Amino acid sequence: MKAFSIFEIRHIINGELLQGSDDLLVDYIPYYQNINRRKRNVLIFIRNKSDLDLSYIKTRLPCAIVIDNDFDGLKSIEELTVIKVKNVKRAFWNFVQFYRGLFTIPVIAVTGTCGKTTTKEMIAHILREEKKKVQATKSSANSRLAHLHYLLGINEDTDAAVIETAVGKPGDILYASRFFKPTIGIITNIGACHLNACKTIDAYVAAKGEMVSCLDDSGVLILNADDEKTKTISLEHFKGKIVYFGIKNHADFYATDIQYGNGGMNFNLKLKEISLPVFVPGYGEHQVANALAAFAAINEIGIDVTQAAKRLHSFKNLGRHLEITKGYNGATIIDDTWNFNTTSLEAAMQVLNYAAEGKHRIALFTDMAALGDYSLQLHKEAGEIVKKYGVDTIITIGNRSKEMAHYTHDLGLKCTIHSFHDYEQVYSLLKEILNKNSTLLIKSFGNNTSMIELASFFKR
Repeated sequence: MKAFSIFEIRHIINGELLQGSDDLLVDYIPYYQNINRRKRNVLIFIRNKSDLDLSYIKTRLPCAIVIDNDFDGLKSIEELTVIKVKNVKRAFWNFVQFYRGLFTIPVIAVTGTCGKTTTKEMIAHILREEKKKVQATKSSANSRLAHLHYLLGINEDTDAAVIETAVGKPGDILYASRFFKPTIGIITNIGACHLNACKTIDAYVAAKGEMVSCLDDSGVLILNADDEKTKTISLEHFKGKIVYFGIKNHADFYATDIQYGNGGMNFNLKLKEISLPVFVPGYGEHQVANALAAFAAINEIGIDVTQAAKRLHSFKNLGRHLEITKGYNGATIIDDTWNFNTTSLEAAMQVLNYAAEGKHRIALFTDMAALGDYSLQLHKEAGEIVKKYGVDTIITIGNRSKEMAHYTHDLGLKCTIHSFHDYEQVYSLLKEILNKNSTLLIKSFGNNTSMIELASFFKR
């Protein structure tokens, strides 16, 4: 964070100095609940009376607080600077708006049901390989409580920011935009997820579509030309530039001649008069789509796509994203324990068929999470996807995944089905059936610790 004196802070938020020094420099402004416990010289916005923990504040001295009510005991604390404002919440947003306005850099916001973390990482990788200083969200740590931290990570040396904007509930992307004010927005795709909070698929699509409202008239919106739900988002009032990427449907950034290669995907990038051979680490057509979205953003920043393609060659695909290894008893293991929804399932089944090369295909599934009233319907859709691509053995943990597996049987898929509630039974079965002639896909929701541990065991 760029450092500010209390004198500067007061003028930004229209505050009155009640005690302390205008000369105190602050270089971090946390959410109080998430304050860095090693950090001093911080400015804390006291939003509620419960936030004011005097014993804790004493361990952070010298520091400053912003209040809009009178509190007892403050005058007795030396090295505590107190600023009073009319409304703490308004003062906080005034500072956020001011701080973001200091920097005229490209800010890329990436959302989508699948691919947002990988696309964000690809963009950041290319920029860093171009010797740019990049502020980016870490892995998939993209909660509301992290926004201020990432914003304050931007300073005078930052060349660009790449921010992953997830949707846990409606309003999340609009809320993130208040911090970051993106200049480029990307929607990788829209499937079905977080329906326990969004309630309906239409509401989930609308929540992703908030990205359109986050961009001003000079903004660039990058969309997936192949994604049917994305096509339902209204662009009637969007005055900025729209760029499309696609594989099935012709687009501004278009991939042809897609082939599996050694460690990733080979394809030809079509862009106006350019036809460029590209290699992207990581398997599956979805990885090609992620690369296309990244190229579209990089091109808008002004980096030549030929150079970007060279930089992408050294990208390291994220762990637990269709990560293929030789594992237990010589079996091929596909670890896809990062996320589980129908969109990512289709990509996983494609990769399973490629990696198996005619060998015995085993798929291990947990229940999909956070689907609300749509859980049964979407598990049936998952069963249709499994039937479409085929599998020889299905192993399930959970009632919904069990129903999904048996639904594939009802659809006519001839395979062996094992359903368990005990992970030890899964371990025992896999130890028995895995060999050099088998390929195992492990598919689960990202926070399932038991499945992550299971995948780690069988990848060894």
